[in-house]
Amino acid sequence: MQCPSGPVYRQVRFAARTSAQPSRLSYHRAVSWILAIALLALVTWGIVSFNLLVRDSHRVAQAWSDVGVQLARRHDLVPKLVEVVKRHAAYEGGLLARVTELRSLGMREHSPAMLGHIEDELAAGLHRLLVLVESYPELKASEGFLELQRELSEIENQIQYSRRYYNGAVNNLNTRIDSIPDAIVARLFAFHPAEYFEAPLQAAAGPARTP
Repeated sequence: MQCPSGPVYRQVRFAARTSAQPSRLSYHRAVSWILAIALLALVTWGIVSFNLLVRDSHRVAQAWSDVGVQLARRHDLVPKLVEVVKRHAAYEGGLLARVTELRSLGMREHSPAMLGHIEDELAAGLHRLLVLVESYPELKASEGFLELQRELSEIENQIQYSRRYYNGAVNNLNTRIDSIPDAIVARLFAFHPAEYFEAPLQAAAGPARTP
């Protein structure tokens, strides 16, 4: 059987080749567009994730700064309170010494978790000092002591508010760092979880459960 030849056959083959070329070009162009869109989406996601991690990190830093301001106010108040109590209740020397020691420890500690433990103990010691009013009538009549008591109560409320806000900011940051896909960006750019401002045992135990 003879193969077809001649002008007509050559025209048919040329037409087939030319019709296939646009098809291949369209396929390659579509693949290129898909890859470009996928790359653009990946870069956009990376930028958004990075910016969210930076935002949450800044919120933690700002919240910790606010906590530090309130703790400094309490630390400044402790010597005044100790001096007033010492004048009217000298027998409470052990408690006064412990409160002073905790104040010094709190001023030197930088770890939020450990500082939370120290500050909790300091708050408990200050509370015991305030309870002394019932045992020492002289303190109850001291205007200076009552003024310090009111100021300390206000500071304690501010500390609790700042503490809740800081721990909430830490929770948001840590959740983002531990969640996929943000965890990938966090690891690439060395974002690390922040510490909660609370006593270590409380942090380990988690929220209290009700039966």
